[in-house]
Amino acid sequence: MACLTVIRPGMLTTVQDLGRWGQQHVGVPAAGPMDWFAHRLANLRLGNADDDAALEITLMGPELLADDDVACVVTGAEFEVTAGDRRTRAGEPFLVTAGERIRFGARLSGARAVLAVEGGLRVDPVFGSRATSLSSHIGPFGGRALKIGDVLPVARARRATPRPAGRPLHATRNGARVRVMLGPHQFRFSTAALRTLSSSRFIVTPESNRMGYRLEGPRLDHTGGADILSDATPIGSVQVPSSGHPILLMADRQTTGVYPKIATVITADLPLAGQLAPGDWIEFEPCSRATAIEALRRRTAALQARVE
Repeated sequence: MACLTVIRPGMLTTVQDLGRWGQQHVGVPAAGPMDWFAHRLANLRLGNADDDAALEITLMGPELLADDDVACVVTGAEFEVTAGDRRTRAGEPFLVTAGERIRFGARLSGARAVLAVEGGLRVDPVFGSRATSLSSHIGPFGGRALKIGDVLPVARARRATPRPAGRPLHATRNGARVRVMLGPHQFRFSTAALRTLSSSRFIVTPESNRMGYRLEGPRLDHTGGADILSDATPIGSVQVPSSGHPILLMADRQTTGVYPKIATVITADLPLAGQLAPGDWIEFEPCSRATAIEALRRRTAALQARVE
């Protein structure tokens, strides 16, 4: 079995699969990638299962040393990446040979890249998943980000051939407009707040992370109190505390919350939200359930679209 050793961990690099689903009702968070499309596409390009574990790289990338030949691909945010002394191309499989290093340089667009390896990373699963939940310290390496000296086992190491499937989404540059379904607590907000949500631009603040984005912008006023009985928190929930400033809940969100949720980002557009960095803007566009389902169908079909 080949291994990648962490020489430099970058700003925030974690092991993720598609998430620890089905256990939120007993207090176990799902975690998983911020950009599910990039994660699935990276695995598809290498012939892996779409839920194989890969690295999620945030804002500043790592440096990794290979002890054997390893086929890799990088999707999502675009970085300058080299394998040995060779520049790689975004979204295309490449080979790093024994003794060579994968180095991430300048970030060109987006906030989070996925580095997948052929066969997937074979760290030990926790509660049936290899996803890292930083907020609850569950997952590989004790549920923490990678650090210098960590060793990442690779299931198999052999030369991969590029696979003509799936086009990467265009990584966001400074902002994104995402579609939302109103609710489930839209009745707890004024008509003006609902109008403000769909007509305003919000800024992702520096107090944002994988748990959620704190958004700066106009207040969203409640019609009553800001507290509700604790209930489940889906990824993409736009919850609004008493301050009136929304919080967009993301992959490492808590399992339940006590603030009303004015809207929820549709699954098809979560990858766009997942590529936002502090200082970027986000806008919300209400849509119907039928539109959300069709958008997800199209996004999933795009994973299999043939690339000429």
